[in-house]
Amino acid sequence: MSSTASHLREPLVTGNPTLAQISDEVCAPMERKPSWMWWTAFLLALSALIAGFSAIGYQLYNGVGTWGLNKTVGWGFDITNFVFWIGIGHAGTLISAILFLFRQKWRTSINRSAEAMTLFAVLCAAIFPFIHMGRPWFGAYWIMPYPNMRGPLWTNFRSPLVWDVFAISTYFTISAVFWFVGLIPDLATVRDRAKTALRKKIYGVLSLGWSGSNRHWVHYETVYMLLAGLSTPLVLSVHTIVSMDFATSVEPGWHTTIFPPYFVAGAIFSGFAMVLTLLIITRKVLSIEHLITLNHLENMAKIITATGMMVGLAYGTEFLIAWYSGSNYEGFVFFSNRATGPYAWAYWTMISCNVIAPQVFWFKKARRNIYVLFFFSLVVNVGMWFERFVIIVTSLHRDYLPSSWAMYNPTWVEYTTLLGTFGLFFTLFLLFTRVLPVVAIGEVKAVLGFARRHPETTSQPHAVTAQPSPAAARVEVAHG
Repeated sequence: MSSTASHLREPLVTGNPTLAQISDEVCAPMERKPSWMWWTAFLLALSALIAGFSAIGYQLYNGVGTWGLNKTVGWGFDITNFVFWIGIGHAGTLISAILFLFRQKWRTSINRSAEAMTLFAVLCAAIFPFIHMGRPWFGAYWIMPYPNMRGPLWTNFRSPLVWDVFAISTYFTISAVFWFVGLIPDLATVRDRAKTALRKKIYGVLSLGWSGSNRHWVHYETVYMLLAGLSTPLVLSVHTIVSMDFATSVEPGWHTTIFPPYFVAGAIFSGFAMVLTLLIITRKVLSIEHLITLNHLENMAKIITATGMMVGLAYGTEFLIAWYSGSNYEGFVFFSNRATGPYAWAYWTMISCNVIAPQVFWFKKARRNIYVLFFFSLVVNVGMWFERFVIIVTSLHRDYLPSSWAMYNPTWVEYTTLLGTFGLFFTLFLLFTRVLPVVAIGEVKAVLGFARRHPETTSQPHAVTAQPSPAAARVEVAHG
């Protein structure tokens, strides 16, 4: 790399830390006692989790009659929240797999947290198809062929719930394996730093005997590349399957071929917004601003802008199709119901949050302002939740038969269940920050390798840190 190129971009990791400092800073949250802020956040999240699961228990005991559903609106908060949480999990797979295959080095500081967020979001999503059955012990044999009183039944492949179960289980399994394999070198680092015999034993088992040898690194890189290749199609396939829950129906507002790419873009849009929200807090609380820099946050804001434009295009395309098709039913759903009907407030909230608000990220100053990033990441998540609510409820509450039209009013059970999933998500994420490295130690050390061998570039105000060769990176990480 020429000396001229070193002025083109800022380093991926600022402050010019040593390899040992990287290990110390990332492992510090696991080795010190949690602060009062962590305990406060944990207790709040745990309280929400307990409240939510109490509401789920109440609903399972009494049935789905505790929800605000009716004969017209058979899907409400349950499927809205399911699609929302599945979408949240998409950013982790994109950051960890697709950006890895495209050799985007800026992913190294954020991929570990994004992958963890994916797993936690999928767990939250999995709750809703389960409780949507009402009393699962009477009906879950339609999903999986466990022993039952009705003979050797197999799954009902005509049910969209079955598609969702396949999508969730596949997505969770591949994501969990990919996440764990990436953790192995870092778990060995934590093992070697452990002060107690119990911690050394636990992390020793989890690190699978990792020694940092060249042979281990070669096998690790091979497996990691293969898993990245397996994970990449999931970004497209999982939310495509979820969109087909709607697109394969004959319901006006759902029966459209634009749903698969529209849902995938929306999932990445909301997923990156949630990653941005979490990492802005995490980098401040754990004092790792030099590892998760403004450049990382700005790049995520750019992706949010790009996918937000795709979502806005999809919104416009839906109206174009409704007008150009000449279908009275499609036209009624979009022009007379969503935009101007009883739920118009939800529709325009969605438009404001998902189309108008992200336009602020066209300005570099906005993309590099922590407070602006944090506020608008929350706004995007609110808007994407309302998108799923609008798609489901406004298409159902006024169907083909006007005499059956009904409004949908969620009950306290549904609100509390939604609160409980947020409690589960943040409880798991807070525990993750205490027991596992939030930043991928080995990968961050690898992007420091170029600066270690070419110290003259680090003296420049805008030095670039490039990926070293795999062999050099393995040697430096092993001895760091």
